[in-house]
Amino acid sequence: MKNGAFVISLDFELLWGVFDVVDYKKKVEYFENTRKFVPLVLKSFEQYGIHATWAVVGMLFNDSWEEWKSNYPAETPSYNNPSLSAYRFGESIISSKTKDLVFAPQLIQQIKETPGQEVGTHTYSHYYCREQGQRKEEFALDLHKALEVAKKLNIKLSSLVFPRNQFKVEYLKICMDMGIKNVRSNPVSWYWQDTQSISFSTRLFRSGDAYLPFGKKTYSISEIPLKSGLPVEQMASRFFRPVEGNWFLRKLKLERIKNEMTMAAKNQEIYHLWWHPHNFGDCPAESLIDLNLILDHFYDLQKKYDFQTANMEEIGEYITIEKSHRHARILGN
Repeated sequence: MKNGAFVISLDFELLWGVFDVVDYKKKVEYFENTRKFVPLVLKSFEQYGIHATWAVVGMLFNDSWEEWKSNYPAETPSYNNPSLSAYRFGESIISSKTKDLVFAPQLIQQIKETPGQEVGTHTYSHYYCREQGQRKEEFALDLHKALEVAKKLNIKLSSLVFPRNQFKVEYLKICMDMGIKNVRSNPVSWYWQDTQSISFSTRLFRSGDAYLPFGKKTYSISEIPLKSGLPVEQMASRFFRPVEGNWFLRKLKLERIKNEMTMAAKNQEIYHLWWHPHNFGDCPAESLIDLNLILDHFYDLQKKYDFQTANMEEIGEYITIEKSHRHARILGN
């Protein structure tokens, strides 16, 4: 990674990630498009040699509602707002007609079998670590269940993305104790620090961030903290927003991403792009065009600057080894 790296992580959720904010009956085609889009993304990744981390909600590993019901942990999240519970919502929609909205073991298997792809975790139930009422013991049980269902597909989870980016430092030790060595943290900009904030200024800056040069978007290996006994915190750079209806904004967004990638390549730094596969559900064809434009740009940077591609697991391993060597050299002097 001496020449910098392009990191991609995808929060793979299907309906489990948005059931509390959408009417799922109006989103059937949206999620059908998402399911069709995942293999197309994998094909593009393989064509360009892209390595990526897919942070998968553990409930997607189930193949049926019967299996889903058999995988209740000993305790489920005790949110003060019960409408946030994936278990409560799941019980309300049990039907053969909803299966494809909430389960995807075949797609997970396809991700696993595609070169360079890491299957990570987005917790089992899309667990909200900062919601009132939940407890660390419930989080631990949830994460244990995610590890358990992944093991059935011979997948060992080592990277985690906190749902809704509700990053919680107090839970990192739990992650490490269960074998999670890498977590995605939020961008350093102030408007990403409180992920639950819905203030006007926060929303304004997060939206404007996609089109204007707000905040720092690339970082060096030395800026990534390596704390003893805790996972490596890998900072996100930019959220790849869905296709805009306005062509000017769409073009501006893509130029921002490509310019930031170029900056990372020139400075031998890391650029971490993330999104949800369902973000492409409304405009799948246009979204694939935009993604391939970004991957084309990566290919050019790779040829010109030897810019690398890496998933979160690979970045974590490199950082751990690099900083260990650096520490050994310091002690040797």
